Amino acid sequence: MNKLPEVETAKTLMTEAMAWSVMKWLREKKTVRKTADLANAALDRLSESTKARWTEGLRAAYEALAAAGGSVAGKQKGAERAIDPDAQLIAKKVKEADDAAYRARMDAEGTFDEAEKQLSTAMAREGCRKAIHGWELHEKAIRQAEAATHARKG
Repeated sequence: MNKLPEVETAKTLMTEAMAWSVMKWLREKKTVRKTADLANAALDRLSESTKARWTEGLRAAYEALAAAGGSVAGKQKGAERAIDPDAQLIAKKVKEADDAAYRARMDAEGTFDEAEKQLSTAMAREGCRKAIHGWELHEKAIRQAEAATHARKG
């Protein structure tokens, strides 16, 4: 996976922002949010394009997991078509990585929202750390999705 310029820019900004004062945060919060949104959008696009290259069986396994809330056992009977067990296992690993990245993203956004309400630079710094961690998890999930593409073609 190539590094995305939007994500690298956001990581750099967040690293710098960890040293900002309250006043600097107040002035720059829109820039931080916009930069984070661009990074998230770039990662989402890459994730979607990577999964678009998956085989139909792998896509079906992932969609069945998503529809069942991530649980293979929770699949509806209509979704019980013959899904390859190997595809299920691969899809489950990618889904778990996607879910972890999503949780980290929501945690970072919640921390930033709370930091803004409280005018807390300490919370804003924590939000920066969480945002960077979330992007790293999303990149990891994309690498797993890319590996799944190659594994299923073999």
